[in-house]
Amino acid sequence: MSTPPKPPQEPEQPSGAPAPPSAYPYPNPQSPGPGSAASYPPPAAPVPGQQNFYATPTLVGQPGQPGQPGQPAAGYPYGGQGPYPQVPPPPSGGGAGRAVLWVAVGAVVASAAWAAGVFLIGGKGAEADLRGYTAPANLCSSTDYSSFETEYPDNDGSPTHNALKDPALDESYCSVNLKKTGSSYADAYLSTQVDLHRKSDPGPEFTAMWKNYEERYPDYDVETVDDIGEEAYLVSEDTTSGSTSGSLYATLAVRDGWTTYTMSYSAYLSSYDDDDDKDPPSLEDVKDWLKTDSKATLDQLKD
Repeated sequence: MSTPPKPPQEPEQPSGAPAPPSAYPYPNPQSPGPGSAASYPPPAAPVPGQQNFYATPTLVGQPGQPGQPGQPAAGYPYGGQGPYPQVPPPPSGGGAGRAVLWVAVGAVVASAAWAAGVFLIGGKGAEADLRGYTAPANLCSSTDYSSFETEYPDNDGSPTHNALKDPALDESYCSVNLKKTGSSYADAYLSTQVDLHRKSDPGPEFTAMWKNYEERYPDYDVETVDDIGEEAYLVSEDTTSGSTSGSLYATLAVRDGWTTYTMSYSAYLSSYDDDDDKDPPSLEDVKDWLKTDSKATLDQLKD
Protein backbone atom coordinates (compact mmCIF):
# COMPACT_ATOMS: atom_id res chain seq x y z
CA MET A 1 0.00 0.00 0.00
CA SER A 2 1.32 3.41 -0.89
CA THR A 3 2.01 6.11 1.69
CA PRO A 4 -0.44 9.03 1.61
CA PRO A 5 1.03 12.43 0.81
CA LYS A 6 2.13 14.53 3.70
CA PRO A 7 -0.56 17.09 4.53
CA PRO A 8 0.37 20.72 3.99
CA GLN A 9 1.80 22.46 6.99
CA GLU A 10 -0.04 25.36 8.53
CA PRO A 11 1.46 28.70 7.41
CA GLU A 12 3.47 30.51 10.03
CA GLN A 13 1.73 33.42 11.77
CA PRO A 14 3.06 36.77 10.43
CA SER A 15 4.89 38.89 12.94
CA GLY A 16 2.24 41.63 12.84
CA ALA A 17 -0.75 39.30 13.29
CA PRO A 18 -3.18 40.15 16.08
CA ALA A 19 -3.08 38.14 19.28
CA PRO A 20 -5.63 35.33 19.73
CA PRO A 21 -8.94 36.16 21.46
CA SER A 22 -8.68 36.46 25.23
CA ALA A 23 -10.35 34.35 27.85
CA TYR A 24 -10.84 37.45 29.94
CA PRO A 25 -14.20 39.21 29.57
CA TYR A 26 -14.94 42.77 28.58
CA PRO A 27 -13.74 45.50 29.13
CA ASN A 28 -10.23 43.94 28.82
CA PRO A 29 -10.29 42.25 25.34
CA GLN A 30 -6.80 40.80 25.45
CA SER A 31 -5.19 38.43 27.95
CA PRO A 32 -2.06 39.65 29.73
CA GLY A 33 1.09 38.16 28.28
CA PRO A 34 3.53 36.08 30.29
CA GLY A 35 5.25 38.17 32.93
CA SER A 36 2.94 41.15 32.41
CA ALA A 37 0.55 40.64 35.30
CA ALA A 38 1.27 44.18 36.48
CA SER A 39 -0.24 45.59 33.29
CA TYR A 40 -3.59 43.98 34.04
CA PRO A 41 -5.76 46.18 36.33
CA PRO A 42 -6.31 44.59 39.75
CA PRO A 43 -9.85 43.60 40.68
CA ALA A 44 -11.89 46.32 42.33
CA ALA A 45 -12.59 46.14 46.03
CA PRO A 46 -15.92 44.51 46.83
CA VAL A 47 -18.85 46.86 47.32
CA PRO A 48 -21.45 45.90 49.93
CA GLY A 49 -24.55 44.52 48.29
CA GLN A 50 -22.87 44.11 44.89
CA GLN A 51 -21.13 41.01 43.52
CA ASN A 52 -17.45 41.41 42.76
CA PHE A 53 -17.19 40.35 39.06
CA TYR A 54 -13.54 39.28 39.17
CA ALA A 55 -13.58 37.71 42.61
CA THR A 56 -16.39 35.22 41.99
CA PRO A 57 -15.66 32.59 39.30
CA THR A 58 -18.60 31.36 37.27
CA LEU A 59 -18.91 27.61 36.68
CA VAL A 60 -18.27 26.46 33.11
CA GLY A 61 -21.54 26.25 31.25
CA GLN A 62 -23.35 28.44 33.80
CA PRO A 63 -24.52 31.98 32.90
CA GLY A 64 -23.02 34.99 34.64
CA GLN A 65 -24.90 37.70 36.46
CA PRO A 66 -27.40 39.80 34.44
CA GLY A 67 -25.48 41.93 31.99
CA GLN A 68 -22.25 39.97 32.54
CA PRO A 69 -20.83 37.12 30.39
CA GLY A 70 -19.88 33.76 31.94
CA GLN A 71 -16.25 33.22 32.91
CA PRO A 72 -13.92 30.41 31.80
CA ALA A 73 -12.63 27.77 34.18
CA ALA A 74 -9.55 28.96 36.03
CA GLY A 75 -6.29 27.52 34.74
CA TYR A 76 -7.50 26.86 31.12
CA PRO A 77 -6.79 29.87 28.91
CA TYR A 78 -8.85 30.88 25.89
CA GLY A 79 -12.05 29.64 27.40
CA GLY A 80 -11.00 25.94 27.32
CA GLN A 81 -12.26 23.28 29.68
CA GLY A 82 -10.28 20.77 31.65
CA PRO A 83 -10.12 17.08 30.78
CA TYR A 84 -13.21 16.33 32.87
CA PRO A 85 -16.57 18.14 33.02
CA GLN A 86 -17.14 20.69 35.79
CA VAL A 87 -19.71 19.52 38.36
CA PRO A 88 -21.99 22.18 39.89
CA PRO A 89 -22.80 22.09 43.62
CA PRO A 90 -26.09 20.51 44.70
CA PRO A 91 -29.08 22.88 44.95
CA SER A 92 -30.04 24.23 48.35
CA GLY A 93 -33.69 23.32 47.81
CA GLY A 94 -35.68 20.16 48.61
CA GLY A 95 -34.76 16.52 48.09
CA ALA A 96 -36.59 15.95 44.76
CA GLY A 97 -34.67 18.59 42.83
CA ARG A 98 -31.43 17.50 44.47
CA ALA A 99 -31.98 13.86 43.53
CA VAL A 100 -32.69 14.69 39.87
CA LEU A 101 -29.56 16.84 39.67
CA TRP A 102 -27.26 14.26 41.20
CA VAL A 103 -28.59 11.54 38.87
CA ALA A 104 -27.57 13.78 35.95
CA VAL A 105 -24.21 14.51 37.56
CA GLY A 106 -23.59 10.79 38.07
CA ALA A 107 -24.28 10.10 34.39
CA VAL A 108 -21.82 12.81 33.33
CA VAL A 109 -19.09 11.51 35.63
CA ALA A 110 -19.69 7.91 34.53
CA SER A 111 -19.47 8.94 30.85
CA ALA A 112 -16.21 10.79 31.50
CA ALA A 113 -14.75 7.80 33.33
CA TRP A 114 -15.75 5.45 30.50
CA ALA A 115 -14.23 7.76 27.86
CA ALA A 116 -11.02 8.04 29.88
CA GLY A 117 -10.84 4.26 30.20
CA VAL A 118 -11.28 3.72 26.46
CA PHE A 119 -8.61 6.34 25.79
CA LEU A 120 -6.12 4.78 28.21
CA ILE A 121 -6.57 1.08 27.46
CA GLY A 122 -8.00 1.32 23.93
CA GLY A 123 -11.20 -0.13 22.54
CA LYS A 124 -11.37 -3.72 21.45
CA GLY A 125 -10.55 -3.87 17.74
CA ALA A 126 -11.81 -6.35 15.20
CA GLU A 127 -9.79 -9.51 14.74
CA ALA A 128 -7.79 -9.81 11.52
CA ASP A 129 -9.75 -11.66 8.82
CA LEU A 130 -6.85 -13.29 6.97
CA ARG A 131 -9.00 -16.01 5.33
CA GLY A 132 -6.42 -18.68 6.10
CA TYR A 133 -3.61 -17.22 3.96
CA THR A 134 0.08 -17.36 4.89
CA ALA A 135 3.08 -15.25 3.87
CA PRO A 136 5.96 -17.72 3.41
CA ALA A 137 9.58 -16.73 3.86
CA ASN A 138 10.19 -17.68 0.19
CA LEU A 139 7.16 -16.72 -1.88
CA CYS A 140 8.88 -17.90 -5.07
CA SER A 141 8.47 -21.48 -3.89
CA SER A 142 4.70 -20.95 -3.73
CA THR A 143 4.24 -18.79 -6.85
CA ASP A 144 2.61 -20.63 -9.75
CA TYR A 145 3.45 -19.08 -13.12
CA SER A 146 3.03 -22.15 -15.29
CA SER A 147 0.75 -20.28 -17.73
CA PHE A 148 3.74 -18.17 -18.78
CA GLU A 149 6.08 -21.10 -19.34
CA THR A 150 4.90 -21.82 -22.89
CA GLU A 151 5.91 -18.31 -23.91
CA TYR A 152 8.95 -18.24 -21.63
CA PRO A 153 10.25 -21.82 -21.23
CA ASP A 154 13.66 -20.99 -19.76
CA ASN A 155 13.43 -21.05 -15.96
CA ASP A 156 15.02 -18.36 -13.83
CA GLY A 157 17.72 -20.10 -11.81
CA SER A 158 17.95 -17.35 -9.18
CA PRO A 159 14.62 -15.59 -8.53
CA THR A 160 14.62 -12.78 -5.96
CA HIS A 161 12.57 -13.02 -2.80
CA ASN A 162 12.25 -11.30 0.58
CA ALA A 163 9.86 -11.28 3.50
CA LEU A 164 8.74 -9.18 6.46
CA LYS A 165 7.33 -10.50 9.75
CA ASP A 166 5.75 -8.04 12.15
CA PRO A 167 2.79 -8.09 14.57
CA ALA A 168 1.05 -5.56 12.30
CA LEU A 169 1.99 -6.96 8.88
CA ASP A 170 3.37 -10.11 7.26
CA GLU A 171 4.66 -9.55 3.74
CA SER A 172 6.32 -11.80 1.15
CA TYR A 173 7.67 -10.82 -2.27
CA CYS A 174 9.02 -12.72 -5.28
CA SER A 175 10.52 -11.54 -8.60
CA VAL A 176 11.19 -13.85 -11.55
CA ASN A 177 13.00 -13.20 -14.86
CA LEU A 178 11.09 -14.64 -17.82
CA LYS A 179 13.20 -15.83 -20.77
CA LYS A 180 12.40 -17.11 -24.23
CA THR A 181 14.41 -20.00 -25.59
CA GLY A 182 17.97 -18.92 -26.35
CA SER A 183 17.73 -15.53 -24.63
CA SER A 184 20.76 -14.43 -22.67
CA TYR A 185 18.83 -11.87 -20.69
CA ALA A 186 15.32 -11.53 -19.35
CA ASP A 187 12.65 -10.84 -21.97
CA ALA A 188 10.00 -10.03 -19.38
CA TYR A 189 9.54 -9.80 -15.62
CA LEU A 190 6.99 -11.30 -13.26
CA SER A 191 6.52 -10.44 -9.59
CA THR A 192 4.13 -11.49 -6.83
CA GLN A 193 3.47 -10.05 -3.39
CA VAL A 194 1.19 -11.08 -0.54
CA ASP A 195 0.40 -8.92 2.53
CA LEU A 196 -1.35 -10.12 5.67
CA HIS A 197 -2.72 -7.02 7.43
CA ARG A 198 -2.98 -8.06 11.09
CA LYS A 199 -3.99 -4.77 12.73
CA SER A 200 -6.19 -2.90 10.26
CA ASP A 201 -8.66 -3.60 7.48
CA PRO A 202 -7.01 -2.72 4.14
CA GLY A 203 -10.33 -2.77 2.26
CA PRO A 204 -11.12 0.97 1.88
CA GLU A 205 -7.58 1.95 0.88
CA PHE A 206 -7.21 -1.04 -1.45
CA THR A 207 -10.41 -0.14 -3.29
CA ALA A 208 -9.49 3.54 -3.49
CA MET A 209 -6.04 2.81 -4.89
CA TRP A 210 -6.80 0.09 -7.46
CA LYS A 211 -10.37 0.81 -8.55
CA ASN A 212 -9.42 4.44 -9.24
CA TYR A 213 -5.97 3.71 -10.65
CA GLU A 214 -6.70 5.36 -13.99
CA GLU A 215 -7.60 8.61 -12.24
CA ARG A 216 -3.94 8.98 -11.29
CA TYR A 217 -2.58 7.35 -14.45
CA PRO A 218 -4.99 8.04 -17.35
CA ASP A 219 -3.03 5.88 -19.82
CA TYR A 220 -3.86 2.71 -17.86
CA ASP A 221 -7.04 0.64 -18.13
CA VAL A 222 -8.79 -0.84 -15.10
CA GLU A 223 -11.05 -3.89 -15.19
CA THR A 224 -13.00 -5.45 -12.32
CA VAL A 225 -12.44 -9.19 -11.92
CA ASP A 226 -15.37 -10.94 -10.25
CA ASP A 227 -14.25 -14.49 -9.54
CA ILE A 228 -11.03 -13.99 -7.54
CA GLY A 229 -11.06 -13.14 -3.82
CA GLU A 230 -13.48 -10.62 -2.34
CA GLU A 231 -12.54 -7.96 -4.89
CA ALA A 232 -9.95 -7.79 -7.66
CA TYR A 233 -8.84 -5.31 -10.31
CA LEU A 234 -6.72 -5.79 -13.42
CA VAL A 235 -4.65 -2.75 -14.41
CA SER A 236 -2.95 -2.76 -17.80
CA GLU A 237 -1.20 -0.67 -20.44
CA ASP A 238 0.06 -1.56 -23.93
CA THR A 239 2.26 0.95 -25.75
CA THR A 240 3.73 -1.47 -28.30
CA SER A 241 1.11 -1.15 -31.09
CA GLY A 242 3.05 -3.63 -33.20
CA SER A 243 6.15 -1.47 -33.19
CA THR A 244 9.67 -2.40 -32.13
CA SER A 245 9.51 -0.16 -29.07
CA GLY A 246 7.17 0.42 -26.17
CA SER A 247 6.15 -1.78 -23.29
CA LEU A 248 3.51 -4.19 -22.08
CA TYR A 249 2.33 -4.03 -18.48
CA ALA A 250 -0.41 -5.70 -16.43
CA THR A 251 -1.11 -6.19 -12.70
CA LEU A 252 -3.82 -8.21 -11.06
CA ALA A 253 -4.55 -6.90 -7.54
CA VAL A 254 -6.67 -9.07 -5.23
CA ARG A 255 -8.11 -8.51 -1.75
CA ASP A 256 -9.61 -11.36 0.25
CA GLY A 257 -10.56 -10.24 3.75
CA TRP A 258 -7.53 -8.56 5.29
CA THR A 259 -5.14 -10.26 2.85
CA THR A 260 -3.98 -8.46 -0.29
CA TYR A 261 -2.10 -9.96 -3.25
CA THR A 262 -0.65 -8.74 -6.54
CA MET A 263 0.85 -10.46 -9.59
CA SER A 264 2.54 -8.13 -12.09
CA TYR A 265 3.94 -8.67 -15.58
CA SER A 266 6.07 -6.27 -17.61
CA ALA A 267 7.95 -6.53 -20.91
CA TYR A 268 10.01 -3.98 -22.81
CA LEU A 269 10.49 -4.39 -26.56
CA SER A 270 13.83 -2.63 -26.39
CA SER A 271 15.19 -5.68 -24.57
CA TYR A 272 14.03 -8.11 -27.30
CA ASP A 273 16.28 -9.31 -30.10
CA ASP A 274 15.37 -8.46 -33.71
CA ASP A 275 13.87 -11.85 -34.31
CA ASP A 276 10.34 -12.87 -35.30
CA ASP A 277 10.08 -15.51 -32.58
CA LYS A 278 10.95 -12.94 -29.92
CA ASP A 279 7.74 -10.92 -30.22
CA PRO A 280 5.93 -10.33 -26.91
CA PRO A 281 2.61 -12.06 -26.20
CA SER A 282 -0.68 -10.22 -26.64
CA LEU A 283 -2.08 -8.24 -23.72
CA GLU A 284 -5.20 -10.42 -23.65
CA ASP A 285 -3.06 -13.54 -23.24
CA VAL A 286 -1.15 -11.92 -20.39
CA LYS A 287 -4.41 -11.02 -18.62
CA ASP A 288 -5.66 -14.59 -18.87
CA TRP A 289 -2.36 -15.96 -17.55
CA LEU A 290 -2.41 -13.58 -14.58
CA LYS A 291 -5.92 -14.69 -13.62
CA THR A 292 -5.15 -18.39 -13.94
CA ASP A 293 -1.83 -18.30 -12.10
CA SER A 294 -3.08 -15.96 -9.37
CA LYS A 295 -5.88 -18.38 -8.51
CA ALA A 296 -3.39 -21.25 -8.34
CA THR A 297 -0.94 -19.23 -6.21
CA LEU A 298 -3.60 -18.06 -3.76
CA ASP A 299 -4.72 -21.68 -3.32
CA GLN A 300 -1.15 -22.65 -2.42
CA LEU A 301 -0.93 -19.83 0.13
CA LYS A 302 -3.87 -21.21 2.13
CA ASP A 303 -3.16 -23.03 5.37
